[in-house]
Amino acid sequence: MAKLVSKTYGEALYEVAMESGVDRAVSLMEEIRCLEGILKENPQFDELMKHPGVPKQDKLKVVEDTFKGRVSDELAGLLEVVVSKERYKELPAIFAYFTERVKEECGIGVAYVTTAVELDQKQKEAVEAKLLETSGYKKMEMYYEVDASIIGGMIIRINDRVVDSSVRTKLNGLTKQLLQIQLG
Repeated sequence: MAKLVSKTYGEALYEVAMESGVDRAVSLMEEIRCLEGILKENPQFDELMKHPGVPKQDKLKVVEDTFKGRVSDELAGLLEVVVSKERYKELPAIFAYFTERVKEECGIGVAYVTTAVELDQKQKEAVEAKLLETSGYKKMEMYYEVDASIIGGMIIRINDRVVDSSVRTKLNGLTKQLLQIQLG
């Protein structure tokens, strides 16, 4: 249900932004990134908006007083609708969906790369270049993580696609094959 809510609201925001063009959608994505930072710095606001004892009208008044004139009309409108429909807790997922859609529109891929050891800058650039070459994206946002348990190789995740060339996975595959030979 939460995924449906985030997709519905995120898609609506995306369509409203795209009516004014890609540049407007990118601008709104940056505005959302700033708003997320502000909300993260003020957890009391989040608690207030999620508190079941605070009446909806009071929450709407707080949103209007806090954001009207300080954020774009599209974003202020989204916040008001989300609060009025009691979907405030879905806001991070809505923002994530919107951001993902805008990045896709702009040809920006997001890659999560896990390696057993830290890569140097030259290796990171080579991985990014290879991903740009094979993925069809114009630009990549790269996130690197070190996990010694994969022993060697790397795991790359872009959206719902995963390429796992880790030594750990290869060893697990060999173990399964050997067990099947012994049992068969």
